[in-house]
Amino acid sequence: MKDGIIVLSGGMDSVTMLHEFASEIKVAVSFDYGSKHNAKEIPFAALHCQQLGIQHIVIPLDFMTRYFKSSLLMGGEDIPEGNYDDENMKSTVVPFRNGIMLSVAAGLAESHGLKRLFIANHFGDHAIYPDCRAGFIKAMSEAVSEGTYEHIRIEAPYTGISKTDIAKRGAKLGINYAETWSCYKGGEKHCGKCGTCMERKEAFREAGLTDPTIYEE
Repeated sequence: MKDGIIVLSGGMDSVTMLHEFASEIKVAVSFDYGSKHNAKEIPFAALHCQQLGIQHIVIPLDFMTRYFKSSLLMGGEDIPEGNYDDENMKSTVVPFRNGIMLSVAAGLAESHGLKRLFIANHFGDHAIYPDCRAGFIKAMSEAVSEGTYEHIRIEAPYTGISKTDIAKRGAKLGINYAETWSCYKGGEKHCGKCGTCMERKEAFREAGLTDPTIYEE
C-alpha cells in the first residue's frame, strides 16, 4: 500500500531508499533551502521519481540561507575538506535542518492522507549531525505522531547502517549512482575532497563496487 512520503535530496542515500521502498511511497519531497549543491541534487531527485512514477514536489525554504549560518549554504564560508568525522566538518551543519524538513513533510503527509514519513539518515551521519541520530529520530517521530490526526510515524530504516551498506543495497536494486549527487561544493564535478565525497569514495571501495562518479582530481 502506498501510504508513504519520503524526504528526497537526490543523493545516494535517499535515492536508494526511494527505490527500495518504491512500492510503499506515493510522494517524494525535495527542499530547496539554498545549499551550494541543491541545484545538482534536485534534478536527480526528479529524475528518479520520474523513473518510478512517484509524484515529486519541491518546496523552497529560502529563509534558511538568509538567516542560518553554515558553510553548506550559499554565501557561507568555504566547504572544508577532509573526512566526515573531522572537527572542521561541523561547519557544514545546517541548524535543525532535518527537524524543519520533517515538520514540513509531516504536514504534507497529512494533507495527502499519508501515514508514514521516510528519511534516509544513516550511521555515518551520527558523528557530526545531531539531527541524524537515533535519539532525535525517535523523539521527532513521537512528536509527529502526537501532532497529527493520523499519527504519522517516521521511518528511518538506514539509521544503524553505513553508506557502504547502502551502496550494496543500491547495487542489488540496479541503481545507476552516476545519477546521484553528493559533493557539498556543488561544482561541475564532484570535488573528491570534501567529507561527503570522501565518504562516497569509501562506500564504493568498501562495497567492492565500481565508482561511477567523475571527480575533479
